[in-house]
Amino acid sequence: MDYKQRIYEGLIALGIVNGDSLLVHSSLNAIGKFDNRCQIIIDTLLELLGPSGTLLMPALSYKSVTAENPLFDVVKSPSCVGGLTEYFRLLPESVRSLHPTHSVCGLGAKITFLLDNHIKDDTPCGPNSPFSKLKDIGGKILFLGCSLRSNTSMHAIEELCNPEYLFDSSVEYTVIDYSKTKYKKKYLSHDFMGYRQHYDRVLDILDQADYSFAKVLNADCYLLKATILWKKAYVKLKKDPSYFVDKIRE
Repeated sequence: MDYKQRIYEGLIALGIVNGDSLLVHSSLNAIGKFDNRCQIIIDTLLELLGPSGTLLMPALSYKSVTAENPLFDVVKSPSCVGGLTEYFRLLPESVRSLHPTHSVCGLGAKITFLLDNHIKDDTPCGPNSPFSKLKDIGGKILFLGCSLRSNTSMHAIEELCNPEYLFDSSVEYTVIDYSKTKYKKKYLSHDFMGYRQHYDRVLDILDQADYSFAKVLNADCYLLKATILWKKAYVKLKKDPSYFVDKIRE
């Protein structure tokens, strides 16, 4: 089986084109098990996006970088959101934004704009984060075999509305950058204690033209337009701050 060709065809069917800026959430097991699958998937994405495109993947580290272990090393701290993100993070040419718990890795034409200023934020997904800035360049968000609940960009929209469930206390982290310089900075953390996230509900507020669905090998995949997601999800959250969460009954 020509896995690369089938992946390429699936991505094309979703509407990904040369030059796109693309943030990818992923589940390797949903895509299927085959040799060198991480390399094949990343190579195919980069080939499709081309030299004018940009590939982003979350490299969140909140499982290992915590209030009890508040040390983030941009080179060494692993991603905790899937095998494909960790493979992408470890590529020699991949660049990672500076944030202790919600960093993003990237390759391509617009990584300077998307990644460099994340360090200025003191929340996980603030206005300088790649999750926020993707909308400013007409970027797209791909869910490659994973649920729409994995939509970290929704946290950035929530930060604009500040619902009661979102923020917790501040934590002071030690951050080690690419030059091995250490610095300390306080960040306001997300909470969600007592709430279950339901970002898959975005489909109920989007028009059919706002997203696409296709199979990539074995995986159900969605592609969202970041600018439209931000516009419609923000309006919904302002009207109903609890729309995308359910309170967990005790």
